[in-house]
Amino acid sequence: MKTLFITTLVCFSMSACFSNKGLPIKEVQKNGTEMQQTKPLTEFTVDHSAWDKLLKKYVADNGTVNYKGFKEDSKPLNDYINYLSKQVPTEDWSVQEQLAYFINVYNANTVKLIVENYPTKSIKDISNPWLKNRIKVGDQDFSLAGIENGILRKMNEPRIHFAINCASISCPKILNTAYTAANAEELLQRAATEFVNNPAKNEISANKLQISEIFKWYEGDFTENGTIIDYLNKYSKTKIQAGTAIDYKNYDWGLNE
Repeated sequence: MKTLFITTLVCFSMSACFSNKGLPIKEVQKNGTEMQQTKPLTEFTVDHSAWDKLLKKYVADNGTVNYKGFKEDSKPLNDYINYLSKQVPTEDWSVQEQLAYFINVYNANTVKLIVENYPTKSIKDISNPWLKNRIKVGDQDFSLAGIENGILRKMNEPRIHFAINCASISCPKILNTAYTAANAEELLQRAATEFVNNPAKNEISANKLQISEIFKWYEGDFTENGTIIDYLNKYSKTKIQAGTAIDYKNYDWGLNE
C-alpha cells in the first residue's frame, strides 16, 4: 500500500506518467503574455453553450456549486458530457479550442462525479476519484488525472491549474462561464488573477507568503521561466520581494458547495 501511494504521488507530479493516447495535442505559443491565435476565433468546432447555461444556473459568482440542483437536473449535464465525448480533437483545432474543450471536459466530469455520489463531504471520500477511467473522448478512456496530466499540463499553459476545479474549498473556483476558443485567453487570465489575489487561497505581502499547495505540487509548471515569486508577481496586486520565504496553506478538501 505504501508503494502504491508513493507511485500515485509521483504520477500526480509528473505529466509523463500519463499519455494523450494519440490525440493531436498542441502546445501554447505566447505572444508576450497572451496565447498566439492559431486560426480565426470565429471558426468554432464545439458548442459549449449547454455547459454555459448550466454553470450560470448552478454556480455562484464566488464559485460555490449547487450540486443538489445539478443532481435534480442531471439530464442536461449528462447530455453535454456525452456530446463532448463525440467531439474528438483534430489537427484542425486551434490551441484555444483544445484548451477550452479539455478544461470543460475536466470540470463537467468532476461535477458529474460529485453528482453521482451526492451527498458527500469531500471528493476524497469517493473511491479513486482521479485515477479511475470515467471519461470518454472518442473511443479512448481517460481519468481526470489523465486529462490533467496527460493532456492539459503538456500544453505549456500553467494557468490551466486555475481553470480546472477539484470540487474542493481550496481549489481555484469554477467560473460560471464556459470556456470557448473565443474567451479562453480572457478567462485564463481572469482565473489566474482572481486565484492569486484571493486572500482565502493565498496570503501575500511584500515580504511574507503563505500560498496554496498547488504551487508546491506543480512547482515545475510555474518555474520554467523563473521562480514561484516571479510567477506570482505576474498576477499579484502586491509585488513580492525576491527571496521572500514561502510557506504553504493547508489544503481544505471540503466540498465547494
